[in-house]
Amino acid sequence: MIDDLIWHVAERTIPAALDLLPGKMASAPARAMLLAIGLQESGFKARIQMPRGPAHGWWQFEKNGGVAGVLEHPLTAPIITPICDLLVYPATTIACYAAIVDNDVLAACFARLLLWTDPRALPKANESAKGWSIYLAQWRPGKPHRETWALHFAEAWRIVNGE
Repeated sequence: MIDDLIWHVAERTIPAALDLLPGKMASAPARAMLLAIGLQESGFKARIQMPRGPAHGWWQFEKNGGVAGVLEHPLTAPIITPICDLLVYPATTIACYAAIVDNDVLAACFARLLLWTDPRALPKANESAKGWSIYLAQWRPGKPHRETWALHFAEAWRIVNGE
């Protein structure tokens, strides 16, 4: 049985974020990766990294890591800036880092855009190892937990496939 919050993220938050992004960014693999990474990073249980870490939001972005990276990357800066304007946030590292603690749609936009910076196609349901590789390359977790990835990846695909 899917947790109510995870259902909400899958059915409301991620689609709302994808609606703000270019249509080519909305795909089943994108939704699955966003869910898998959210499950891996926070389990959708911590908006601020525990116990006192620097990461914010369900997708656990650091201010000078993913937040600054998306705001400054030549592929993503022209996309995130108007989204910040629309949501009435300055497109600055400090403002966005603070906002993604509570604005899950903005946080999902940042997460999808960080995935967009990877040149590889997003993984299909049977490509857990590829998903792990993309996750490692883009999130660069300090303490990666390989042992939980396959379960999160499979769960994300079950949700995306409506199982």
